[in-house]
Amino acid sequence: MALSETVLTSMRDAESHLRNALSFASRTERPNTVSHIARLIADIDNIICADEMIDKIEHREFGSSGTFGTFFETDE
Repeated sequence: MALSETVLTSMRDAESHLRNALSFASRTERPNTVSHIARLIADIDNIICADEMIDKIEHREFGSSGTFGTFFETDE
């Protein structure tokens, strides 16, 4: 099941706000704080990308091949 539009929008908004915080933090905060903010941004991006990839895999036709290669082997 794909992320709903509202969840996806909220995650993109959170990512945008964290990027803004990272911009300010990089000038004044300790490196540990900057590192954690960057990790949060990466985690949000990974969730979105992983969800898209899982959707692509789940919606493949039996025996199809493509970006992810053959999902099921056939006896042809």
